[in-house]
Amino acid sequence: MKMINKRFTVLDLFCGAGGMSLGFTKAGFNVVCSVDNYPAAVETYKTNFGNHIVNLDLADDLDLPLTDVITGGPPCQGFSSAGVRRMGDKRNSLVSNYVEIILRNKPKVFVFENVEGFLTAEGGERVFDLLEPLVDFGYNIHLRKINAAEYGVPQHRKRVIGIGGLGWNPVFPAPTHKPFGAPGTFQKHTNLPPAPTLRDALEGLSAPDNNNPGNPQGHFFKTLSGIDLSRAILLKQGQTMRDLPSDLRHDSYSRRANRRVQDGTPTKKRGGAPTGVRRLIFDEPCKAITGGARSEFLHPELHRNLTIRECARVQTFPDNFIFKGSQSDQIQLIGNAVPPVLAQVIAESLAIQLEHLSLPVDLPIKGSLLSFSPTDSNGYSPILKEVTKRVIQLFNPVDAQTSTLFQMEASLSNR
Repeated sequence: MKMINKRFTVLDLFCGAGGMSLGFTKAGFNVVCSVDNYPAAVETYKTNFGNHIVNLDLADDLDLPLTDVITGGPPCQGFSSAGVRRMGDKRNSLVSNYVEIILRNKPKVFVFENVEGFLTAEGGERVFDLLEPLVDFGYNIHLRKINAAEYGVPQHRKRVIGIGGLGWNPVFPAPTHKPFGAPGTFQKHTNLPPAPTLRDALEGLSAPDNNNPGNPQGHFFKTLSGIDLSRAILLKQGQTMRDLPSDLRHDSYSRRANRRVQDGTPTKKRGGAPTGVRRLIFDEPCKAITGGARSEFLHPELHRNLTIRECARVQTFPDNFIFKGSQSDQIQLIGNAVPPVLAQVIAESLAIQLEHLSLPVDLPIKGSLLSFSPTDSNGYSPILKEVTKRVIQLFNPVDAQTSTLFQMEASLSNR
């Protein structure tokens, strides 16, 4: 693709390690300022991009540069299904801080990214914290849950992406790949090339070192022993702790297996007990990389965990990208990051649109919700069904591709 000139500028909020910045930079944008207050993120960003990162708390009243694009998503730990959801978590309020900066700076377009738990956090209130003020201000918005494997990322990573244009209708980027290897994916985008696999992601990496820092950085491992080695020896590709004898399971396994998620859905309806340790499958997209991936994911063929660099490869970071902080900091930065390849697909789509954009002289009185796609599944949790119903009632999404789904769900909810 032809690179655009760097006249389009970006402000990257909650930038973390810089996955979003890297993707937009590769698409030809000029990231003029990034913001985070996690020390390891700030040092990582400076090392890889330079000194245009600002170490600030976005809850403060900030004087940030005006840019064509604002990207980012509030830290996900307050919403994430990978941990305990906390009502009133102060990180959840950062959605409002993010919105306030957009309203103050008036970018032509914003890009929002978050975990799928964002849709149901605190009864779905964060969805309306995001949408209501921005639609009222004049932004036309898509809000969709996507699988990063559909955009060329070698992992099944479900995330919520919001794209909004001030006074214009942005087009949501079309998927580039056919996902496979996860429930519900085999019928999607059958005319597209298959998503890259874990084998593709790790191709060309030499054997890891036994000692930190490894070559490339982070490509080292700790030899398994004791019960950890016993588990690894028994697990075949695709198997998890569920497939182990009870005496080899974590002590907390049975207790966690009986937990109920906050929205009232029994765990057995969400795939059963937690997977704990998992042997990955080489020839499918990887499971989602999180901050726990290095301790939970076993290499498909070797009796060891993934290395930090292998996790970074799955997240599509290049081998010359340097992560700072402790090993725990580094895997957390990688797990929280927007995959640069996903960010680049979004950025390249927006670049074409911005090149041909003609904005109205006067700001619109009000915007709209162009599309809302909360799930690919046929079944909704009780909370997600209520959130979807409220979204339909408040915003009446106009996208023809999804309007039938909305009408069906609204009809079912009213019975």
